[in-house]
Parts: sequence; C-alpha cells; structure tokens
Amino acid sequence: MRESLDRAALIQLAAEVKATARALGCDLVGITDAAPFDEARERTLAWLARGGAAGMAWLTAERVRRACDPTALLPGARSFIAVGVGYRPADEPRGAPPPAAEEGAQVARYARGRDYHDVLKRKLWALVRWLEGRLGRSVAARVFVDDGPCPDRAVAQRAGLGFFGKNTNLLTRTHGSYVLLGSVLTDVPLPPDPPAVGDCGSCTRCLDACPTGALPAPYVVDSARCISYLTIEHRGLIPEALRPLVGDHLFGCDVCQEVCPWNRLAAATREPAFASEAGAGRALDPAAVLAWDEASYRQRLRGSPLKRAKHQGLRRNAVVVLANRGAVAALQAAARDADPVVRAQAAAALGAAEGEGKAEGASCALLAPSAGDGRKSSARRQHGRPARPPGTVYSESRD
Repeated sequence: MRESLDRAALIQLAAEVKATARALGCDLVGITDAAPFDEARERTLAWLARGGAAGMAWLTAERVRRACDPTALLPGARSFIAVGVGYRPADEPRGAPPPAAEEGAQVARYARGRDYHDVLKRKLWALVRWLEGRLGRSVAARVFVDDGPCPDRAVAQRAGLGFFGKNTNLLTRTHGSYVLLGSVLTDVPLPPDPPAVGDCGSCTRCLDACPTGALPAPYVVDSARCISYLTIEHRGLIPEALRPLVGDHLFGCDVCQEVCPWNRLAAATREPAFASEAGAGRALDPAAVLAWDEASYRQRLRGSPLKRAKHQGLRRNAVVVLANRGAVAALQAAARDADPVVRAQAAAALGAAEGEGKAEGASCALLAPSAGDGRKSSARRQHGRPARPPGTVYSESRD
C-alpha cells in the first residue's frame, strides 16, 4: 500500500467510491474484504461432486478453488467493490404477463437489451480509473462480470447487496432479483460493509411455479430440468420428456422470478442499454430464428447476450417452441435441415407427434446426414442418450 490513509480517510474514500459508482449507473454498491470465500467454495465443490456442472466443462474444482481465494486472483488484494445494476424493463408493468404467442417466443428479461458483460465492465473500469485519479497512483485491480473465476453472488452477499433466495438468486431490497452483478477486486484496503441477511420465510412460490420442477428443494436447482440451463448452456438435444415443459421459452426463463414477492416492488432499470429496443427485444419469432443463417445470426444479435446459446442452440430452441405450438410444417422443413442437432430435434418432435410406435423409426431416418452435409453427425448418439438423472444441481452463477 503506497499511500497511507487513516481509518477516517478510508471511510471517506469508501463513501466516495460508492457515490462514484452510483453516478456511473450502478444501483447497488457495497464493499467487502478479500478474505477467502470458504462456504462458497465448499458448497460449490459439493455441487460439482454431485454432477452439478452438467455440460459446463469449464467449471472445474480447480477453478472453484481459485475463484474463492481472492489473493490467488490478485496478489495483494484487499477489497472487493461489488455492484448491482437493475434490469427490470421500464416499459413493462410489474406483474405483466409473458409475451403473447403472436409477439414471438420469450426472451429472459436480462437478455432483452445489450450484453450486460460489456455494460457493467465499462462502468467498473471507469470506477477503477476514477480511483487511480483519486489516489494519484496506479491501482492493482481485476474486474469480474459473470465471466471470470469469481463467486459473484457470494461477493455481493458479503458486501451487503442482498441475500440468497430459495431459487438461488440474490434477492435485494430495492430491485428484487432483477439485478446483474459485477465487482472490482483491488489492492486498496477499503472498510467493508456488513453482509446482507434475510430469508424467504415459509414462501415456496418459486419452487411451486417452476414449469419443469427444477427446484426440488430450497436453494437447489436441478440442472437436468432447468429451462435456463437447457436453452442457454446445454449443447445437443433437449430431452423429449422436457420439450413440452419448455413451452414458449426461446432463451432463458423468468418464472421463478415472476412469482417472487420480492419482485413485486422491484425498481425499473435506469440503464438505457437494458431497454428492449436496445437489443433483441422481449420476444422473437421462432420461425424467423430458425431461418437465420450464420451471417443473419451474427448481424441480428451483435452485442446481445443471446449469442451465449450459439447459432445452433437458438435454432434448436426455436424448433422446440415451434413443436410446442404444433407447427408441423415448420418441423417437417427443419427435419431436413443441414444442422444435425436442429434436424434431430425436429425429428424427435415429429416422432412424438406421430405416436410412440413411429417415433424411433422416423427419428432414425431423419437423423442421417442431409444431402450436401459432409460433417459426421453425432446427433444419433445425442438423441439416444438418456437425460441426466434428477437431483443434479445447477447454479446459473459461475461461482
């Protein structure tokens, strides 16, 4: 620590840090120290041991251990500055129903505008530059926005932003769970805030409302059944048993948030980049998504978090939505698609529609590579693979 500040000066600096973060557009700001996150580490390692990572090969035990040791992430680290930015759409009344089918298939609220990684990182690096100017020296810092080895929710909870709800989301007093998290890890020894405390009491609305039963117990998410996982992170086919339960969800799911009492009074976003008109919007036509080629996909979703699902994944999701709408003609066309996963998902839906006796034959015939498709398809193996057994835990946060 090159500057010597007494406690009163550090308290004043922390107040200025928070005021600056709010001026940069952060709705919530808190500070915690750089002590290890032992509880988060043990909880996440146990989750991994139960198979919680599902298809997320990047989420390893080594990554978890590193993430929960701030000094391993930044030698000399002393403090986390945790921020939250609300994203409840300002043009959508609280408790508004999901988009009607004629509007398109549903897009999770956090993904309707611009990519939050870019939006929050700009704010956080601006905060680091301000801090350097304030101290008159360079500051050692790392910025995290749900894309690096950092236990984002654990940091936010310990910094006083909110507490964990039974659906595993962070619940805040002002924005409910409609908040996106980021943090700065720095060598500046800012005085910490007290951690947030709170609980959901006897409420089980999120558990009861989940369309796929992906919340089998408080604070547990079954990755094999979670619509957010299936439509964003999962690669390959969506299991046929779950396909009808996905409903009209093209990307992500907000059901467990929509029913949460904490979100009844959630403040609307004041971030223009999170407005629906700034990005993909609240709904997309699944037939149009299915028709996108790679160039159309990249052009239409430039700067959008929907790209996380990949071109193939979004088109597969569109097939699922169209199947749930009974769009047989669209499925028949998709069953001849060049993409093996899209083709297989359509084949499975057509087979189910035709009856269990015909499903296997129809699917196997349509899973063969289409004319002009020179790639070796693994779709046959994917189609025959059993679903991951219930009880697997999934956490949307990458801690």
